[in-house]
Amino acid sequence: GNVGSLTYPAQCSSIKKNGYVVIKDRPCKVVETSTSKTGKHGHAKVHMVAIDIFTGKKLEEICPSTHNMDVPNVTRTEYPLLDISDDDFLSLMLPDGSTKEDLRLPAGETGDKIRELFDQGKEVIVGVLSAMGYEEAKSYKEDTTK
Repeated sequence: GNVGSLTYPAQCSSIKKNGYVVIKDRPCKVVETSTSKTGKHGHAKVHMVAIDIFTGKKLEEICPSTHNMDVPNVTRTEYPLLDISDDDFLSLMLPDGSTKEDLRLPAGETGDKIRELFDQGKEVIVGVLSAMGYEEAKSYKEDTTK
């Protein structure tokens, strides 16, 4: 399937808090922006603080407000969890009935909770975030419709 463009350009001044932006080739979520005028004839500059959506690392960028920055196309897809392998890979069910088995159980509390619910025999839906060719299981919920 054609995923289309991984990023699209947006004017720096239009990118707001909680929006997404690419900094140092990484997809990030903006946590803070501030604009400063540099002087009588200078252009306003936007100072952006953002968190890498996959590593959680903090990145900063300063760019003239009229310049473009890349914004990542971020998608969130939910898949039913079928199994967790011995080496912590998730087996997720795709809409066509096939399985997706290339994502790891997330580290930390999210992963612990997914495993706990799964071990209890609950139906778990896993939320997968993808951007710029990266993919990660980021969230979960119990499927209570079953």
